[in-house]
Amino acid sequence: MEQTTLIRFRSAKVKMEAPPVTSMPVTGGTINMMEYLLQGSVLDQALESLLHRLRGLCDNMEPETFTDHELVYLLKGQQGNPFILRARRSLSHPTAPWHLRYLGQPEVGDKSRHALVRNCVDVAASHSLPEFLNEMGFRMDHEFVANGHIFRKGVMKIVVSKLSRILVPGNTDNTERLSLSYLVELSVLAPAGQDTVSEDMRSFAEQLKPLVHLEKIDPSKQRH
Repeated sequence: MEQTTLIRFRSAKVKMEAPPVTSMPVTGGTINMMEYLLQGSVLDQALESLLHRLRGLCDNMEPETFTDHELVYLLKGQQGNPFILRARRSLSHPTAPWHLRYLGQPEVGDKSRHALVRNCVDVAASHSLPEFLNEMGFRMDHEFVANGHIFRKGVMKIVVSKLSRILVPGNTDNTERLSLSYLVELSVLAPAGQDTVSEDMRSFAEQLKPLVHLEKIDPSKQRH
């Protein structure tokens, strides 16, 4: 059931890679790190059981909550895949900076790694970010709203979110939920070569079974 839900998210053209704005550090500079990621989903009726389990396992007893609006931009070249950037803003904190994020191609070939690994570049930006991207030649491909909860366990971040499509472009008040499930993401940002964190992630994911099965998902296999 969880795998089917993830495929449904993909087919709806809503990408699940970006974390909540409220979970990102704002330093005024660029953060160039590797992201280690496990993903899964949980049905709506099991949400409270999962949140209860996470409260017991994580550092913060009560999770942070967020509501974010994400816009995905493409820059198409004459050949090859388009260049993708993701712009996110917080709807619950309108004065907070925007965040621009680039995610590299996942490194999924190494089976000794228990998590998907990809390069991650994140930078805080002003509220004129959409206009800047348009001037640079990028075009918005799709947008969505994500809302949910953020837990932390050491360097690990656990995000439980509901994704909603935007029915009228730019109108974040007019949305429709994509499924009867919540997306669950376990991630760590670390310098390159810190592959031991994936073992810690695997151990933590085991403690969430059978409520949710977090897996190393290859995005290229979720597009069909």
